[in-house]
Amino acid sequence: MIIKQKLLGLVLLFGVSINVYAQRTVANNAGGSRIIEADLNRIEGPLNRSFNVCVGAGRANEGLRADWQRQLTLTHNECGFKYIRFHGLLTDDMGVYREDRSGKPMYNWQYIDQLFDFLLSIHMKPFVELSFMPNALASGDKTIFWWKGNVTPPKDYQKWDDLIRNLVQHWTERYGSDEIKSWYFEVWNEPNLKGAFFTGTQADYFKLYTETAKAVKSVSKDYRVGGPATAGNGWIAETINYCNQNNVPIDFISTHTYGVKQGFLDEAGQTGTVLSLDKNAVSGDMIRTRKVINQSPLPKLELHYTEWSASYTPSDPIHDSYHEASYILDKVKKAGPYVNSMSYWTFTDIFEEAGPRFTPFHGGFGLLNYEDIRKPAYYAFKFLNELADQQLTSADSNAIVTKNKAGNVRALFWDFTIAHPGDSINNQVYYRRDLPAKSLAPAKLMLKHLTAGTYRLNVYKVGYRANDAYTLYHDMHSPSQLTKGQVELLKKASAGTPVSSQLIQINNSGNWKNEFPLRENDVYFVTLDKIGR
Repeated sequence: MIIKQKLLGLVLLFGVSINVYAQRTVANNAGGSRIIEADLNRIEGPLNRSFNVCVGAGRANEGLRADWQRQLTLTHNECGFKYIRFHGLLTDDMGVYREDRSGKPMYNWQYIDQLFDFLLSIHMKPFVELSFMPNALASGDKTIFWWKGNVTPPKDYQKWDDLIRNLVQHWTERYGSDEIKSWYFEVWNEPNLKGAFFTGTQADYFKLYTETAKAVKSVSKDYRVGGPATAGNGWIAETINYCNQNNVPIDFISTHTYGVKQGFLDEAGQTGTVLSLDKNAVSGDMIRTRKVINQSPLPKLELHYTEWSASYTPSDPIHDSYHEASYILDKVKKAGPYVNSMSYWTFTDIFEEAGPRFTPFHGGFGLLNYEDIRKPAYYAFKFLNELADQQLTSADSNAIVTKNKAGNVRALFWDFTIAHPGDSINNQVYYRRDLPAKSLAPAKLMLKHLTAGTYRLNVYKVGYRANDAYTLYHDMHSPSQLTKGQVELLKKASAGTPVSSQLIQINNSGNWKNEFPLRENDVYFVTLDKIGR
């Protein structure tokens, strides 16, 4: 569902608490340049990679498209996402279920097989959202979205159980139980939005969850199932207590959160959204939900945020703006240690909840637009993915500095400033304009105990007019359709090439430092690779 010219230096610790985060931010901004120090001999620990465990997509049927598959392959290769989650696996456009004249169920796995075979062929796995209801099995005719996903409970739970069991058994026979053990099965999507995604009550959802979980587990008790996949962090304690008290299997909690202040569903972007000015929006929800689980009767449950972003509507220009990159990094930094995954919604603008969109930049959820143009948000995940596995100790709250076993360094740092003025203007007006970034004090990156020798230094940047296709699109007067020449120009301007590349010499002291100009919401990624003595 619904649901960006040079370098700065900081070091990012995934395990820092919110109070320490606030204290360190004050210290870093308390006068003059920001100093980002890291010692290659001081290792914090392995880098937390919950940021690219999973990513979202609109619906299963879109995954049969060549452009969708091309974009997912690119995003997987460059951003490293391992799982993908989408709606509508069981809706009629996937041709899964119907009944003959006597009411006997008929199953068809051909479209699902095509999609899942593709996912596995590019070394991705499905985070299986079991939704929505096949029309022949539905208890009502209430639907959602342009593609009409039926959101009513089943009219016959035995037939629903048989459908789920037969589908999971089919996957087991096709891919093997060891593969299916690595998947996740999530029951439904946002059932707490009554009248939108589910017509039943909480009790009706718990029945649906119980029947579905038991059907999955009937094929193998080792298969992982969970929920409640709620909007706005809802029903967490209630779901845990229900499963605990009724001996219902549950392996993980899933829920969703977005960083805007109005409502939970605006598929057409007609209501208008306002970005929350709370810097702990999204991340604070994730931390609080982990606390709820820790204090519950089932404290070891995994926590998966299967949707999150700055905004819950696919018509919000913040998704296209350079502001989104630092927004993502801020949330990953703060919440990463508290979750097992945080699935960004979504990887692509090929997303049709409100039907096909009529402009190349329309505020879509995606990291990529229709023409494969990388948005600033794309680079947040690409840079995160390219960090090394050993995280270095650093006091800076807006940076991650890492090294690999060879002693090469990857440093990612940014400024996170909420420039939105608040309730006086909605996102659909504020972000649909040229928004120059204000200059800040420079940042100094200081590294210690590098091995002496020659290094290749590459500096990459995202920010205002730096890998910022949307501002260039605005310069073009926001055409409703792009020419081939315009597409190539936008791709070239957001190609992610280094803003500088040079050889540097590290002497026997092992120390290196550099100063980088900084503006609001700039993101820098610095690589130091040893190439000789």
